[in-house]
Amino acid sequence: MDTLAARTPTSHFFTSLRTRLHYLDWGNSSAPLLILIHGGFDHGHSWDWTARALAQDFHVVVPDLRGHGDSGWSTDSSYMMNNFVYDLAQLVELLDRSPVTIVGHSLGGAISLRYAGIFPEKVARIVAIEGLGLSPDRLNQTASEPAPDVWRTWIEQRRARAARTQSRYPTIEAAIGRMRERNEHLTLEQALHLTVHGVNRNEDGSYSWKFDPHLKSEAPQTTTDMDLPEFWERITCPALLCLGLDSWASNPQKDGRMAHFRDARLVEFADAGHWLHHDQFDRFITELRGFLG
Repeated sequence: MDTLAARTPTSHFFTSLRTRLHYLDWGNSSAPLLILIHGGFDHGHSWDWTARALAQDFHVVVPDLRGHGDSGWSTDSSYMMNNFVYDLAQLVELLDRSPVTIVGHSLGGAISLRYAGIFPEKVARIVAIEGLGLSPDRLNQTASEPAPDVWRTWIEQRRARAARTQSRYPTIEAAIGRMRERNEHLTLEQALHLTVHGVNRNEDGSYSWKFDPHLKSEAPQTTTDMDLPEFWERITCPALLCLGLDSWASNPQKDGRMAHFRDARLVEFADAGHWLHHDQFDRFITELRGFLG
């Protein structure tokens, strides 16, 4: 078994859809494989606390999604869900250790649940932290928008975003302040860690986020979230769904989405928002260990 005395990850890269993608490997390669997948506008180091807590019992691998962290940006600045899912499928194939356990937050959860529905035999357990997307009511509202109007809005937004310069922060403290605005539950230590690993320093000494700004202009999808129950129904492994009670996310048990899973359990976290794995870390790890065995 690999030594875990330092419990620091090593960086690795692989290629998917002609894009160079980065992942962190926390060692312990003979243990069961656990993949942690971050959410949108985030990065793999956001899982560092979780990875350290689990690295003694699992071979923890943490990718940076395309357009995020130290992974490359899509050459066409387009970020379709099918490409994110393909990247995960490529990583699992290269690691060659299935069935794997996957924990995904938000966008990472949405990617993971789709993957588990496509390749149920390759997933042993799955945890989704608010990764089910919009509530049924919001989905119906979105689906009622005429498709040509949706496409026109996207084109106009893309054109406008291409004309903007990327946000810059004069000091790391200013970037940390912006990070804490996004999640008021974060401690200063958490915000510092997430910011340091989430920015690049520009030539003029200012700081900018690593993620591709074009991630904010989501392209019209070839399939819609209305199809998601078809993926969930094909998942055969146990699923743990996590919800922060201070979050914008809808309760999947109350709105009916949880009924599409064969074997799912919901855990609610008080005093926690969308990033509940930061906001209530100790309880999250306790629930995660109990579920993972």
